[in-house]
Amino acid sequence: MTNYLTYMYLMTALHTGGSSNEGNLMGIAREVHTEFPYLPASGLRGKTRSELESICPNEAEILFGQKIENDKQPTEGEIWFADATLLLFPIASLSHHLVWITCPIWLERWNRWLGDKQVHKLISECRNHFKQKKSAIVSFSTERLDLQTARLNKNDLQIQDFTNFIKVLNPLIENNGLISELKNKLVVVTDEDCIALVETGLLREVRVALETNSKTVKGGSFRSEEAIPPETVLFVPWGIKPAKEGNKTANIRGQIVDVFQKRLQFGGLEGLGRGWTNLNTVEITKKG
Repeated sequence: MTNYLTYMYLMTALHTGGSSNEGNLMGIAREVHTEFPYLPASGLRGKTRSELESICPNEAEILFGQKIENDKQPTEGEIWFADATLLLFPIASLSHHLVWITCPIWLERWNRWLGDKQVHKLISECRNHFKQKKSAIVSFSTERLDLQTARLNKNDLQIQDFTNFIKVLNPLIENNGLISELKNKLVVVTDEDCIALVETGLLREVRVALETNSKTVKGGSFRSEEAIPPETVLFVPWGIKPAKEGNKTANIRGQIVDVFQKRLQFGGLEGLGRGWTNLNTVEITKKG
């Protein structure tokens, strides 16, 4: 089996489809146990299948498996996808304009697939700094750091060398503009502070429909929509199993890696330009 990690750098806001709607809020998918936003694997698989069916329709049915249609039963395919989860999240800063935050739980999830000893060491060092009452670990020297409405002074911060971390992400950083500044704008916060910052950092837009003549709001048409903001980085593990039917999927197996090195649109509200991502894929294991 060959496994991959695909990094998704959001060019536009991503609406992942709400796991629940509360009142007039059109929410996004969230993990039950952490409340962090994510992009479900089903959406990734569906979009990928749609793209590849336009290129190799016959091979796509073998690679992804038979759909439930025309009284046919579903079959197991030769490809798998995990959920896309957060790795780096952009936060407004009065002191630094924009920084990217991450936290130990995101880094640990990421490193489960990488198995990188240097990243493991970084996670341990960050947790030790938090035990010593540091509020944030930063990749840059500063007298203060503003994270939205929170202000951290120099004594609250710990400077850390993130060279190895940045090196692992080089394929992503080299291909995208703004995030090339990551080495000077990276902040690690606690898991608890991270969910609070993400919650206040989500994009929320209010939408209404107006009556044609009076220009007043139509009854029941007021709603608020959530989305993950541009400049966010998610990662998705996926893999291709050994072929069951000889070389019948040889062409599409090469095509999918090429597709995952380009731009794709995921999630809902596509007509509003939501969900455009720059994709960068690296192979992480190769077995059998």
